[in-house]
This record gives sequence, C-alpha cells and structure tokens, in this order.
Amino acid sequence: MAPLPAPTASSAFLFLSPPRRSRLHTKHRPRPTVVCSSSAAPTRSLSDQLEPLSRTLLHDKPTPAAASADRPTPQPTWVNPSRPKPTVLSLRRHRRRSPSAHPSAAPLQPLIRAIRALPEDADLAATLDAFFPDPEASPPSASDALLLLNYLHPSWRKSLSLLAWLRALPAFPLDTIFFNVALKSLRAARQWPHAERLALDMISAGVPLDNITYSTLITAARRCRQFAKAVEWFERMYAADGGVLPDEVTYSAVLDVYAQLHMKEEVLALFDRARGSGWKPDHVAFAVLAKMFGEAGDYEGIQFVFNEMREVGLKPNIFVYNALLEALGKTGKPGLARSLFEEMTDQGVEPNARTLTALAKIYGRARWGRDALQLWDRMREMKLPADNILCNTLLSMCADVGLVAEAEQLFNEMKDPGCPDVPNPDKWSYTAMINIYGSNGDTDHALQLFEEMVKDGIEPNIMSYTIVIQCLGKAQRIQQAVEVLQAGLEKGLKPDDRLCGCLLSVVALSSGEEMETVLSSLEKVNQGLVTLIRALGQDQLGVDDLTKEFKGVLNAAAPEVRRPYCNCLIDICQNHGFPPQRARNVFHLAQTYGLYSKLHSRKDEEWSLDLRSLSVGAAKTAFDDWMQIISERLVQHKALPETFSVYTGSSTHKFAQGLASAFAAHLEQMAVPFRPSESQVGNFISSRDDLVSWLQASSLSAVVAR
Repeated sequence: MAPLPAPTASSAFLFLSPPRRSRLHTKHRPRPTVVCSSSAAPTRSLSDQLEPLSRTLLHDKPTPAAASADRPTPQPTWVNPSRPKPTVLSLRRHRRRSPSAHPSAAPLQPLIRAIRALPEDADLAATLDAFFPDPEASPPSASDALLLLNYLHPSWRKSLSLLAWLRALPAFPLDTIFFNVALKSLRAARQWPHAERLALDMISAGVPLDNITYSTLITAARRCRQFAKAVEWFERMYAADGGVLPDEVTYSAVLDVYAQLHMKEEVLALFDRARGSGWKPDHVAFAVLAKMFGEAGDYEGIQFVFNEMREVGLKPNIFVYNALLEALGKTGKPGLARSLFEEMTDQGVEPNARTLTALAKIYGRARWGRDALQLWDRMREMKLPADNILCNTLLSMCADVGLVAEAEQLFNEMKDPGCPDVPNPDKWSYTAMINIYGSNGDTDHALQLFEEMVKDGIEPNIMSYTIVIQCLGKAQRIQQAVEVLQAGLEKGLKPDDRLCGCLLSVVALSSGEEMETVLSSLEKVNQGLVTLIRALGQDQLGVDDLTKEFKGVLNAAAPEVRRPYCNCLIDICQNHGFPPQRARNVFHLAQTYGLYSKLHSRKDEEWSLDLRSLSVGAAKTAFDDWMQIISERLVQHKALPETFSVYTGSSTHKFAQGLASAFAAHLEQMAVPFRPSESQVGNFISSRDDLVSWLQASSLSAVVAR
C-alpha cells in the first residue's frame, strides 16, 4: 500500500492564529514553527478566513456599517449568564427510525416493495416514473423523497440512483439535506470515491455544504482510512464561504485522523483551539488522545488526559482505558500497563474481554510469567464471559511464558460442553496449543492435536502446518514433516514465505536422502530457493552467478523473511559440507544488501558483536568473519580497543533453544579467550591483550578455515 501523501502547506492554518493558552503547550511541547515555501500559493490567515463568520456569528448585533434604515436592528437575545451558549455547534444525533414505520410512509409502501424487488445495481428511473406519472409537473414532495432516501440507506447504489432521478426534475427543490442523506449511505458502505464525487457535484451545482455535509465527508474518509482526504475536507470546511463551524463529532473525527497520521502537534493544537471555542470533549476524543500518548509512552500526556477529563466532569470509562492499554502494548510498556490496570480497577471500572486481551498480549510479549499467572487467577475469580479472541490470546500468552498446564486447563474447558461461559475452540485455539507443544518439544502431542483438528472438521491454517512441520523437523522426523506438507498441498494449501522458511530450516536439519526428499517438496512451492541451494553446493560457482540467484530469491520474498532465509542458507552451507567459503559468501551478500546491519558496534574503548537475531550457523560465520577483520587490523598495525564483547542473548525463556550454549561450545572448540560476563547473561568478554595473543598464535588461514 502506497504511503499517504504528506500534509499540504494549507494545513498550517491551525497554527497561524494563537489560540487560548492551554496546559497542552508547556515547555516540553513547544509550538511548531510554520514555514511556507515561497513557491507555494499564499495561504489566507485564519483571521482572514473567519472574517465573514465574525460579522454574522460572533456579535450580538450587526456592525454599524451593516445596519441600514431598510433593515431594522434586531432585538438582542437574552442569554443566561450562568449557562452561556457555546460557540461550537452541538448537534443532537437522533436514533434512526425505520422509514417504513413512519406514519406518512403508508402511501409509499407499493413503491418501497417494488424497489426492494429490484437488484442492488438497478436503475430506479423506470420504477419511479411508473409511480409518479408526471414527475416534472407534479414531483414527489420533499418529505416523501426524504423517506425514500432514508429507506434506501443500506443500498448506496439505489440511493445514488434515486438522487440522480430527483436532480433531473426541474420543479423539485433539491436541498442540502438530500445530499447529506445520500452521503451517509455512502459512508456506511465505505464508498469514499463516490462520496467525494457527490460532494464535488454539490459544489459545482451551487448546493451549499453545511456542517453535517462536512462532518459526514470527514468521518467517511476516516472510516475508509483516507486520512489525507479527511484533513483536506476539514481545511475546506474552514475555507468555505461564510465559514462552517465544526461540531463535536467533527472534532473527534479529525483528532483521530491527525493521530493516525502521527501529527501530534496538530492534535494538540486542534484540541486546544476546540476547547477554547467551547467544545466539551467526549469519551471518544479522550480515547484518541489516550491512544496517541500511550503509543508514545508519554506518561505525562496520559496524566494530562485524566486531568482534562476531571476538568470537564467526565469519568474515564472502559473505552479510554482499553485505548491506553492497547497502545501501551504496541510500544512495550508492561510496567505502565500494569499500573494503569490497577488504577482502573481501583476506580471501580470493571475490565471486559478487550481489556484482558490487551493485558494478556502485553504480559506475553514481555514474558512476565508471574504477572500472567496473577492475571489468570484474577480472571478465574471474576468468571467473566470470554470470547474466542480473549481465550486465544490467553493461549498465546501461555505459549510466550511457558505455562503448559494452564493452557491445557483452558483448552479443555473450551472443549467441555459443560462450560457455557467459554467458547468452543477454533482453528486459532488449536494452532496456539500446537505451538505450545511444538515449542516445548512435545512432538507427539503437537501431531496428535493436529490430527484431532483435522478429524473434527476444523481446517488447519497455514500457521498450523508451519508449526507442525517445524516441530517434526527439530525432532528429526523429516519423513513425517514431508507427509504433512504433501497432505496440505493435496487439500489446496498455498505455502507462503514463512512456510518456505520453515522448510529451509528442515533442509538444514536433514541429511542424505532426507535432504533430497525435502528439496523435492520445496521445489513444488518455491523453485528459486531450491535452485539457489543447489548452486551453493557447486565448487565452481562464480560470484556473479551467486549474486544473481541470491537477489532473485530475496526480491521475491517478503522483507520480514529475508534475514531468516539467509540464516537458514548459511546453516545449510555449514551442515551439508558445501564449499568452505559458501557460508561466508552468503553472509557477505546479506551484509551488502543490509540484512545483517547493526551487528557491529565500535566505540573507542570497546568493540561489540550482537548475534541475537542470527541462527547458530550464521552466528558462527559472523564471529569468524569478525575475527578476520580484527586480524587484518592487527596486521596493518591499526588501533584496537581495550575490550571486545559478543552478545548472544540471555535465552531465559522456558521454551527457548538458546544461542548462548551453542556459541559457548564454538568458543571452546576454537579456544578463543572469550569468557562469560559475570554481570550479564549471554555476554562474552575478552581483553585486547588476550585476543591479540590468541590471534598471533593462530594463523589467519586456520581462523578462516574454521
């Protein structure tokens, strides 16, 4: 999907007129400086744009220049000083009533039944002409036309057809309200191109756009994720002749649009300006702010949301808390999420399934086993009805933190008909349990559950196949892994890049004839990968040919699997006796194309190598390559730091296979003077003197050969 276009210079109007001073704009949040290009068209200031509006709305009576003898000055309207009238429009949104239930809809029932019988894309002109014999001389009344438009609300095509028929009648007084009803139908159907085209038709026909028109357009663009268009029509709203004030729905929608575009300063400035004009934010607006501050991990901003809600007399509800928790989950703030959850319960706000789903995701990703267990116990005590999303998230959390027994208990309850508060397991539930067994190395249970899933008529998804094949490969049950793949292909399984990467890892773990069996299966789904693997095993492979094959495979793969592909290819080169230089050839090509960036870190006093994202074979190759670089600098008499460190990660997770132990064995085999750090697990350290002594005692050719 193409990125959204950058906001135009015209959006700067929000900052050209200083609003009231707010707590939003502190020294930590300076107001942005607007810079306009000299080549761009001049932008009218906000005061110029609102000048016509100020003459008609912002004064109790006309200015002396506007008064005349022919137009007497109107009497001032009494205003209750204790309840001043707000300047922001506050529209009452009534619940929609069925048009057919309206008292005046009875004469239209035959027409409604005739329209209902037509196909969705039918032209209504013939049916309407039959019901209104002489529409040009005796058109339908405005109330009848509105009733028909409201009835056609679920069908946007029929709404447009009726509107086109009405527009063709010269005697029919087509007003803004008819277009607004049609626009709402297009918004409900998420038909943004048609909605914008209809709005432009209104402008061309001279039909005025009112507050509801702009609000409907902006919210329609937001629903269709056309955020740049929403901003564009919001700007048009202010620039319209006479000026059109936003209402509370428009403000909330535009705040969300700015937040979706990560335009934080615009969100703050608009919120400040709207509050200064008399707008009282609702829970939706505060949820938008909460989500924005939560994703940024801005604790001060989160506190601001709560303070503003107290000021306007709103109590944070479950939607605001859920928005915060979901946002904190995206940025990895488990501690803040836990504090927020405790604060929510202390305030008497009862969590729902969405709250617990967000919290379970956070604890699972953070590997907070103790907190996950406490959340589990709390859920059991509350006995809240759970949906599939919550239960599947809890199962995934159990997989993340290694809670096998708890996952089995929940899964058995989902299968038990005597537990009505727990939904039946779906394919995602089975996949999560298969992942738990597979990660725990319990191949028999994983395969048994996979077969049970198929037997019960639940079609496995591609993730289920990937996990089972990976599990069987790690257990050296290569033939069974191939059989599972073949069964999936016969049922119409379409392997994706992740499954191909899984098969690559199985190739690395296989040997002899089993390797050829896996390659034959892989060739059916990704011939380019097999061609590259066979080329890597050739002694006379040229660099240019290797580069061509390598680029072809990686360009055809999704970006997120390219580094795992390289890891597996290096493992294959090392495990299957390919020419000694092949693993390093692949490693260097991956470095050239930025797939192994940020492995090296150089400071004056320390050089470090980060191997956490690599497989065992790729980590060994990267370390050997690093030793060669250091050796070359030693031969060239270039400066070296005092300390060298290698970080493999802690591998403290229950199911983690771990790189630290495999790398420690590699260091021991090479007799390299790296020792485990006493302060940090998974960190190996060597001094310059020890490493230089080892390099001088070992020939460079021996290091490279390893």
